[in-house]
Amino acid sequence: MSYKITELTFLKYFAERYGIPVPGYIAGEAEIREIKKALEKWGGKAIVKPDVIATGRKKAGAIVEVKNIHDALREIKRISSLEIKGKMPRSAYLTEKISAEHEMYAAITYSTDSLSPAITISLKGGVDVESIPEEEKATIPIDIFAGLDAYQASDILVKLSCPKAVISPLSKVMVSFWDLFISTGMESAEINPLRITPDGKPYACDFKGVIDGANYKSKVPGVEFPEYPESFSELEEEMNTWDSASHQGQAYVSDLGGRKILPILFGGGASTIITETLVSAGGDPMFLSDFGGNPPYERMLGTARICFKHKLMDAKLLLILGGKANNTFIDVTFKAIADALISYAEEKGPVNIPVVIGRGGPKLVKGIVVIKQALEYLKMPYVIFGPDTPVTMVAEYAAELANAVENF
Repeated sequence: MSYKITELTFLKYFAERYGIPVPGYIAGEAEIREIKKALEKWGGKAIVKPDVIATGRKKAGAIVEVKNIHDALREIKRISSLEIKGKMPRSAYLTEKISAEHEMYAAITYSTDSLSPAITISLKGGVDVESIPEEEKATIPIDIFAGLDAYQASDILVKLSCPKAVISPLSKVMVSFWDLFISTGMESAEINPLRITPDGKPYACDFKGVIDGANYKSKVPGVEFPEYPESFSELEEEMNTWDSASHQGQAYVSDLGGRKILPILFGGGASTIITETLVSAGGDPMFLSDFGGNPPYERMLGTARICFKHKLMDAKLLLILGGKANNTFIDVTFKAIADALISYAEEKGPVNIPVVIGRGGPKLVKGIVVIKQALEYLKMPYVIFGPDTPVTMVAEYAAELANAVENF
């Protein structure tokens, strides 16, 4: 089980503990006099945000500036009941507004290239982070035993032409960010934006992360991971019912509201990395999925049919991708996916989208032959990557291809 960490949980439990500078904040359910006192302390301005597991909060109109207690109370009430991409907030909260010269982006995830964590930094950030050119980002692997030191962090910032005056404070923040990541058993973490004030002070103004509940480090003393209310999509409801019908193989999806790539993903942590890569590369995945656990044929067939029924008609690209499996039989899963795809096409008509495949594991060659024959029968274009190609590279390729198809 994984725990998703929102900004409010980060502010409440982690920022001060790991020395990461953040704006002041106060819970929306605080006493009116306490909210008024906070506003006065912050110069009369604050940002109201929802505590919700969903992306695109600002674009959904759920992050707003307020300038007095009356506006604050009104927006707290409105935003705390605002559905965002099918997700309901637990509450709303206020943070201090931080004036900034510019915004930065920083993220740590596990890389299949280096088989270790890697940190990515850009001197650009905010709501348009997906459109940041690759040449304006820097990514380096981190030795899990040696960790990230201030010298490495400053070296990245120098290469990105960061102003000299803020390199030292930013380097300290990056080291603290790494300490938080590795000390709590996180699978991924992101600060966006990291705002730099005119006098050179950095503040982490938003945060999201995923903690691996199976990692003993996730048992952080004093931390209570909150439960979030859910508003499930039809896909999620049907898949949840299907998943609970058997313990043979996983059938997990989390609807992301994307419009481009239908991802059939395998491999737990690899699924998260692939999804993050698709998002950052502009692939706009329809959902996060994890269908590993060596599912038998009937199990995988039903899983694929549910995905195709709800999403295939609107997809620009079908992605079948996972890390190199140890126990999952690739021929069984590929046969099930192929049969579900053929069944869908025979019932609904031709499917005219490309398919990108990347997988490794037992009986891979037999599986590739099966899926290749099905795709050629359906006259669907395809690209197949071998097990030596990193899943992040395959995901980036799929995102670029999906964008090209959409713009064709």
